[in-house]
Amino acid sequence: MMDQLVNTVAEKTGLSHEQARSAAEAVIGFLKDKLPAPAAGMLDSAIGGGGNEGGGLTDQASNMLGGLGGMFGGNKE
Repeated sequence: MMDQLVNTVAEKTGLSHEQARSAAEAVIGFLKDKLPAPAAGMLDSAIGGGGNEGGGLTDQASNMLGGLGGMFGGNKE
């Protein structure tokens, strides 16, 4: 997953792959610091490897956002 993110950043910005990787790592680090621990862990799992476990990034993001909704009073299943 990280390689896909790096490739997308490089393509969209014109940065080298090394610069794109640094930018992606900086953003991911920022998000992990700001998100609640469970959401940060899910982000780390999605980006840090794990292949398509959990159904891919779209499903993982949906699950993560659904979990955040429950933390803030919504989606109490």
